[in-house]
Amino acid sequence: MSEHERQHPNLTLGILALGAMAYALLQSAVIPALPDLQKSLNASETGIAWVLTAYLLSASVATPVLGRLGDMFGKERLLLWTYVILSAGTLMAALVNTLPLLIVARVIQGAGGGIFPLAFGIIRDEFPREKVAGAIGLLSAILGGLIVEHLHWHWLFWIPLVALVGAVVLTARFVPESPVRVPGRINWLSGLLMAFGLSAVLLAISEANTWGWGSTKTIGLLLVGLAVSAAWVFAELRAKEPLVDMGMMRLRGVWTTNLAGFLLGGGMYASFVLIPQFVEEPKSTGYGFGASVLAGGIFLLPATATMLLTGALAGRVAGRFGSKMALVFGAAIAAGSFIVLSFAHGEPWDIYVAAGLLGAGIGLAFAAMGNLIVQAVPAEQTGIASGMNTVMRTIGGAVGSQVAATLIEAHLGTGGLPDEHGYVLAFLLSLAFLAVCILASLLVPGRRPRGGRRLDPATAEG
Repeated sequence: MSEHERQHPNLTLGILALGAMAYALLQSAVIPALPDLQKSLNASETGIAWVLTAYLLSASVATPVLGRLGDMFGKERLLLWTYVILSAGTLMAALVNTLPLLIVARVIQGAGGGIFPLAFGIIRDEFPREKVAGAIGLLSAILGGLIVEHLHWHWLFWIPLVALVGAVVLTARFVPESPVRVPGRINWLSGLLMAFGLSAVLLAISEANTWGWGSTKTIGLLLVGLAVSAAWVFAELRAKEPLVDMGMMRLRGVWTTNLAGFLLGGGMYASFVLIPQFVEEPKSTGYGFGASVLAGGIFLLPATATMLLTGALAGRVAGRFGSKMALVFGAAIAAGSFIVLSFAHGEPWDIYVAAGLLGAGIGLAFAAMGNLIVQAVPAEQTGIASGMNTVMRTIGGAVGSQVAATLIEAHLGTGGLPDEHGYVLAFLLSLAFLAVCILASLLVPGRRPRGGRRLDPATAEG
């Protein structure tokens, strides 16, 4: 493909956004539909939780591996195969009617975690330098749509499948292959150690509510996961061709952004469950609004709108103030959302304001993190670096969500329904995560771009 034929950045962005939207819908839209899934499949609460847990484990392992493979063999090629695998898992989920098969389908769908790091790499390789920040900002901001109550739960998978098929065709036809490659081979031992370690840690966190945080199973599995993860780091340090370059992970621009990502995930992910759950509580609780599932999703509509808006404007914010300050601003705005939720949640407009602040903060912060990672590493490490940042956000989200759920379950009121105080504590927990995220963001090396140029990765170690 000639240089002239490569210059279609807006078309490339549109195609990448289509696939990312489908993946995000699969990632987020299942959550409010879990009660319906549980009834339809005649499953227990523990069993239906595996619809999320299996997906989380699979995505956490697949994301960095696919990012690394993209760096080695071509990001467009790996993105295309990721779409195909995700489409296969989505088709399976749309057809099955049993919980075990749905869980298998969700494991296959976890491969979609590679979409964002691969897309970030393509944007870096293909876009004019002055458009990189804005393009990553828009892509980072995309989240799934609302659940339509009158459709069967299978439509949760049929709708994104249509978009995925379109993404496969359009990617194969129009998205150019990345000219940036890094030769090497896959270190399968490191991959297995990373997969087992991450899976054990995330499984322990995900099941802590069921097993108990102090139970032998939770603590034992967590310790095993941490021990295997430590062995993985040691193996990577000694490997001639590591799966994840630990030298890269030690770069100040990388580890500080990953720390901020962990904290942002801890403060943010729980909100997409907490807000709908809070407004759907019966009015008899004294605080709930008795909202339907659809109405609960509509309460998040301001978050979706402001997320898209700030994501689209993130490039301008980064160009004026730098991506570091964009991350600080984003975390601070999101923290403002939980100040509102903690101390003023008696009226619907309180929730709408909080949701709007949350979306604005997330859109800005996610875009900034994508840019900071891209700026901090050489072009040939964009995929794996972005993948590891995604994993850190996922782990933070798992920790924050489970601790929040524990706080709510520990404060049950009359009739076994959650007490208002439990929700307040959960909101304050998210606020604490985001407050520390602001402090962590200040540790990120900040260099304001000049003349709209992308930063040289070599300067980002600082």
